[in-house]
Amino acid sequence: MAGQGTEGTAAHRGVQSGDDDPGAAIDDGPPAGLLSPIAARRSTRAFDPDRPVEPAALRRVLEAARWSPSSGNAQPWAYVVLDDGAPEARERARALLRRGNAWARAAPVLLLATASTTFPPKPGKPARANPHAWHDVGAASLALALQATAEGLVSHPMAGFDREGAQAAFGLPEGVDAVALIALGHPGDPADLPPDLAAREGARSRRPLGAVARRAHWDGPPLG
Repeated sequence: MAGQGTEGTAAHRGVQSGDDDPGAAIDDGPPAGLLSPIAARRSTRAFDPDRPVEPAALRRVLEAARWSPSSGNAQPWAYVVLDDGAPEARERARALLRRGNAWARAAPVLLLATASTTFPPKPGKPARANPHAWHDVGAASLALALQATAEGLVSHPMAGFDREGAQAAFGLPEGVDAVALIALGHPGDPADLPPDLAAREGARSRRPLGAVARRAHWDGPPLG
């Protein structure tokens, strides 16, 4: 950034001046005091293909998403459920996965997260674009993931799928975006994964708190 000194540059990258690797993530585990589903949540890739998700648990997971906050209470999220009740549709979704996400074909449930990109009309307010829709769908999907963790399930959201293909395959109307595919199921055995993916199952790293929280200004002092 023009006119920014050394310390400002380091602050932009999330650490104070003098750190050896300002862009490095750290793997020190979640701190004490976090709610247990937050601390325990993992986007693992190993699913048990022979153990279905119980209908009551699936409903609770989706209810968690339903009760999420949203801009103007527009609730722009909706989920297309692809499970044992719709095996042919689930196969269509599996076919849309990119090669790097082939592991997700073992998940008994796939959820297509969608966003309505328009605020619905209200008295005195016409329908208009909702620039916050994807953000709100992300919030709902996080609530879904935390409930899944509390249920003993694994939830893994993915961007690696054919979005245009999903729009067509599942009949999404104009103004509704395919945002993510979410694999949902009981945890499986990492030994069933390819070796390179199995080696990554235990890894969980995050940037330091000072990289994501600053006081008063983008280049302000980091918290943490």
